[in-house]
Amino acid sequence: MGRERAGDGGAQDVERLLDDLYTTPPPGFVTRRAELALTAGSAGNAADARRIRAARRPTLAAWAANLLLRAAPEESRRFLELGEALREAFRTLDANEVKDLSDRRRSVVAALTRQAVALAEQAGQRLSDSARQDVESTLRAVLADREAAERWATGRLEHPLTPPTEFGEETGAPSAGSHARGELADRRRRREAEQRHRLEEARREAAAADRRLRDRRTEQAVSDEELTRARADHDRAAAEVSEAERRLDQARSRLRLAEEERRTAEERQRAAADAVSEAEEHAQSAAREVERLTPPSST
Repeated sequence: MGRERAGDGGAQDVERLLDDLYTTPPPGFVTRRAELALTAGSAGNAADARRIRAARRPTLAAWAANLLLRAAPEESRRFLELGEALREAFRTLDANEVKDLSDRRRSVVAALTRQAVALAEQAGQRLSDSARQDVESTLRAVLADREAAERWATGRLEHPLTPPTEFGEETGAPSAGSHARGELADRRRRREAEQRHRLEEARREAAAADRRLRDRRTEQAVSDEELTRARADHDRAAAEVSEAERRLDQARSRLRLAEEERRTAEERQRAAADAVSEAEEHAQSAAREVERLTPPSST
C-alpha cells in the first residue's frame, strides 16, 4: 500500500527489506532476518540492522494477511475503502447503508480469505482451519476498526487481528434488548473460539519450534564431534610434519658433512696423484742418470 517513507535512500532500503521480510514464509523468517541484518550491518547501517533484528516472526495467518496485502494491492485498497464506508454507516446508524455494506462485507471477506489461502499454498504453506479462521477474523477486524485497518495496511502483522465486539456482525444496525445481548454473547463466544484457535496454532508452532531446536542441537552435536575428529587429525598431521621436518634437517646436516668430507677426500686424492707423478718423474730421471753413469761393460 502507499505507505509514506523517509526521503533518504537508506530509510527506503530498510523499509523495502522489512516489507520483503514480512512476506517471507514463517519457516524461513528467522534465517531471512539474519541474512538481511547481516547485510545491513556489513554495509555500516547499524540502526537498520537493529530494526531488522527486532522484527518478530508472524504467525501463518498474519503472514498470509501480509501476503494478501502485497500480492493484491488493488483489491486491498478497495477493501480498506469498504471498511471506511461500513464504519461510517454504523456510526450514523444508516440501516439501509449498513445492510448493503454488510452484504458486501461477507462476500468480500470470504473471497479475500480464499485468495489469501491460495497465495499461501502457492508459497508452499498450507493453512489449517484455525489459521483460515484467523485470516477471516483479521479481515473482519480491518473492516470494523480503523486502527486494525492501519495496522494491516503496513503489511507487517505479527499476529492475527480480532474485530471489536461492539461492531455489528449481522445485517442491520445494532439492536437493543435481549436480541442485542444475544448478539453480544454470540460475539463473545466467537471471540473466545478464535482465541482458542490462536492458542492451538501457537502451541503447534511452539511444538514445531521445539522439534526444530532439537534437530539443530543434534546437528550441532554431530558437527562438534566432526570438528573434534578433524582437530585431532590436524594435530597428528602437524606432528608428523614436524617430525619429517626434523628428520629432513638432520639429513641435510649429514649431507653437508658428507659433501665436506667428499671435497676433502678429492683434494687429498689430487695431492696424492700429483705426488705420485712427481715421484715417477724423479725415478725416471734417477734411472736415466744411473744409466748414463754406468760404464759400458768389456767383453
